[in-house]
Amino acid sequence: WKAPRPRTHGPSSPPLFCCWRVAVGLRGEGGAPMASVLDSHFLALTAIVTVILAASISLSPYISFDSRFLLLGALVTLGYQFVFFVVTALLKFDKVTDFAGSTNFVILAILTFVLKGEWYFRQVVLTLLVVVWGLRLGIFLLMRILQWGEDKRFDEMRNNIAKLAVFWILQVVWVWTVSLPITIVNASGRNPSIQPQDIIGWIMWSVGITIETTADQQKLSFKNFPANRGKWCNVGVWKYSRHPNYFGEIFLWWGVFVASTPVLKGAEWLVIMGPIFLTLLLLFVSGIPLLEESADKRFGDIAEYRLYKMTTSPLIPLPPMVYGKLPRWFKAAVLFAFPLYSKNFPCEERLS
Repeated sequence: WKAPRPRTHGPSSPPLFCCWRVAVGLRGEGGAPMASVLDSHFLALTAIVTVILAASISLSPYISFDSRFLLLGALVTLGYQFVFFVVTALLKFDKVTDFAGSTNFVILAILTFVLKGEWYFRQVVLTLLVVVWGLRLGIFLLMRILQWGEDKRFDEMRNNIAKLAVFWILQVVWVWTVSLPITIVNASGRNPSIQPQDIIGWIMWSVGITIETTADQQKLSFKNFPANRGKWCNVGVWKYSRHPNYFGEIFLWWGVFVASTPVLKGAEWLVIMGPIFLTLLLLFVSGIPLLEESADKRFGDIAEYRLYKMTTSPLIPLPPMVYGKLPRWFKAAVLFAFPLYSKNFPCEERLS
């Protein structure tokens, strides 16, 4: 993501992280350089991840009956998320929530890969794909929230332990379920030759992460430009989709599933629940509905925004001239343009 002005870093900073920080060039609250803010957070979070991963490897011999690492993955995810839940609940510090979710995928991928100890090419590739996605997203979201200073999703949760607990439980389910394909692939021990499904899945992942990363970078640059304060992002890939980052994430995880299919047998095909759960979550629960409702409340009375919404696909990128001319039934049935996303519009102008 494009930096307004790269910041220098001190010699005590972790080398790889410094390169990332300079490339991003974010600032903390009040315009303070991110160098001092991020170093302490990064070191603390790295320590937590390392301890959890080491403890998980130590725990594995005691549940050797769990040949598919499903129970181990659930316990590790529960423990990892519980640590961050306690931090959030006690310190009212919600800036690590997205980092906790994204890096949990990294822990599960590495853990199952190392414990099985079979370095097949397919396992290596899929593990790397998940690790790259998790680290990229986790670091990006952490740096972004440290720059913005607060996560408005938690305005009603900070002082409500029940609502906060529900959020973290949902995060546990999200991580464990979506990780099912990589968990089973790493645990299976099977190594059929590379199939067309592998190549297709890897291509899908590549397309997905490219779109997701591009969308994140473009929106961050858009919001960091003072003249765009209070506006909706409609540049770059955001001209073709109202939520291109979600499209990229959904597409890449379906790619991970497709690439896992040559290994699957019998009940293992139930790992399809992973991408299905992610898709439903973003379409109907914590993703698009919340953002659409927020955007409609802020910009719904602006004619340009209404035109943008009528001519821009909610998820799958399409040229506005094409999407705008499609019939409503086709948009709803094929392109996920559900009436749910326009419930705050006046009845005569509701979109579908």
